[in-house]
Amino acid sequence: MDSFAIVIVLVFASCLAAAGAEAAQPAHWVVSWGASPSSPADAEKIRKQGLEFNNQTLREIVHLSMGGPAIRVRFSNVFGRQSLEIEVAHVALRTSDSTILPSSDRALTFGGVPGVSVPPNAVVISDPVNLAVPAESDLAISIFVPHVTPAAGMHSFAQQTSYVGAGDLTAAPSIANPRTITSWIFLAGVDVSAPLSAGAIAVFGDSRVDGDGSTPNTNRRWPDALAHRLAQQGLPIGVLNAGIIGNRILHDAPPMAVELGVNGLSRFDRDALDQPGVKYVIVLEGIVDIGLAGTELAPASEAVTVDELIEGMKQLIVRAHDRGMKVYGATQTPFSGTTMIPGMFSGEKEAQRKALNQWIRLSHAFDGVIDFEKVVLDPANPDKIRPTLDSGDHIHPNDAGYEAMANAVDLSLFR
Repeated sequence: MDSFAIVIVLVFASCLAAAGAEAAQPAHWVVSWGASPSSPADAEKIRKQGLEFNNQTLREIVHLSMGGPAIRVRFSNVFGRQSLEIEVAHVALRTSDSTILPSSDRALTFGGVPGVSVPPNAVVISDPVNLAVPAESDLAISIFVPHVTPAAGMHSFAQQTSYVGAGDLTAAPSIANPRTITSWIFLAGVDVSAPLSAGAIAVFGDSRVDGDGSTPNTNRRWPDALAHRLAQQGLPIGVLNAGIIGNRILHDAPPMAVELGVNGLSRFDRDALDQPGVKYVIVLEGIVDIGLAGTELAPASEAVTVDELIEGMKQLIVRAHDRGMKVYGATQTPFSGTTMIPGMFSGEKEAQRKALNQWIRLSHAFDGVIDFEKVVLDPANPDKIRPTLDSGDHIHPNDAGYEAMANAVDLSLFR
């Protein structure tokens, strides 16, 4: 073989090797939807709430942020007290209520088999399925639970209706006469296959992230509105809502309201930093730390100082920076006159809110600041939410308020 032929062979072999290496590259997965879990109530309360399942199908509806050509689903038994047995699972595009688009229906497998056993406190990931999902589309995730199983991996405040029917209905086009639930159960997230340049924003916080005050079943939380803006701009960025209603940075939920979640320092890695593809974190948490102590839900001994809250936030910042992520601080919105919980607001607590905001704005501890207080306050009464943006409880914005918050986020933070 002459030298020219040898060169041609070597070049061809090199191209084949490069093509093979490219084909062998694993998919880049980015979280498109997720929900942070809280501890379930005691067994008796779970039964009374109808959140114990047996020979039933749960068809749960989730709203994606970013689209992609393939997906995988993560199932959660976090805080579970027994193994979760999933006999069959399907995923499909949802059209309305419990109805799916039949051509989009895909059976999920786990290591090539249709069912899976999830140990307590574990999360499992389905095999990928080729299903092209548009940005901002609704998915129906259906799982058949054959044995008595109490709820776990549970996000209580979904602001979204899901459906329960008798028997294995995972492949059914719709569920006739279903029982409805308003929590996400046994679900951790949905990831999409995306270009290597794609990433996600984890929005970490309390009920103002979780969407309290927004209209149920309309996806009007401000992280949803932020995802809409990103999709309109064609930016390959998913948005993960890692909010839990009533969550605090420094204290776990009170025993009578376990749905408020474990403390933010405890859940930060699992619910935000460990999620696939996360490059950025937005933190909107702290108002419940300030307001809840001394009310009917939390003793006065759980009162925190501004310095303690600052140290807690610094811990979140360090942990995000250790992962190479950028973390943005959001200012605390007004809550004067709140009717949510008697005793939550006081002049002293308002002074703490303002002092914390001063630190968020001026300390330069965060990589940037998103000034939500400025967006929603009433210029005529700066201690309160503007009436047109107030859901009515004087602490949570309404749909218009959440949209204003999303519009205040500078998208250049994520370029």
